[in-house]
Amino acid sequence: MGKQGYHHGNLRQALVDAALALITDKGPQGFTLTEAAKEAGVTPAAVYRHFQGREDLIAEAARQGYQIFGELMEHAYAKGQPSPLAAFEATGRAYLAFARRFPGHYQAMFESGLTLQNHPELALAAQRGRATLDLAAQKLAEQLPVDKRPPAPMFSAHIWAMSHGVVELFLRGSPGTRSPFGPEDLLETGIGIYLRGLGLLPPDR
Repeated sequence: MGKQGYHHGNLRQALVDAALALITDKGPQGFTLTEAAKEAGVTPAAVYRHFQGREDLIAEAARQGYQIFGELMEHAYAKGQPSPLAAFEATGRAYLAFARRFPGHYQAMFESGLTLQNHPELALAAQRGRATLDLAAQKLAEQLPVDKRPPAPMFSAHIWAMSHGVVELFLRGSPGTRSPFGPEDLLETGIGIYLRGLGLLPPDR
């Protein structure tokens, strides 16, 4: 990669990009600051000009991931309008698309063991992505009678868990967990079963 950070005045981002490449190859626990510095073409001491340590570097990679994730979720939700159902289903598909396209960011966000409370900017970025799914769930739940309407945060948490499970087991999982069905098909049918149970889809949908 060379010392691009020095030449372009963006050493901080060069280190984040190096960390993301290493995370993609080795996982968030599989690399050292020295390796990240080498990948970015700088000395290990240079890392500490921008980050307090390895966790701080991973937290910035995760923050940038949540920013991309939030924008992708918002785009998916808007593209699915004006139907609340289409908008909701689009956010589920966006989750899979993000995990497939940005594996380094995804791992930094969900597999690094970071505590959001220790990183306020990261927590704020994470809230943005979750807010879109909460909104999609709320708008869809409004189609139900009040006495049969689940709380929107619970509704979105169920879909988030289903999406995450599909990603972890069948998109990123080991060969032993491969399914004869694609991740998108698994998620779509799973969401369909869930929504039919709530009465939001007809039996033949």
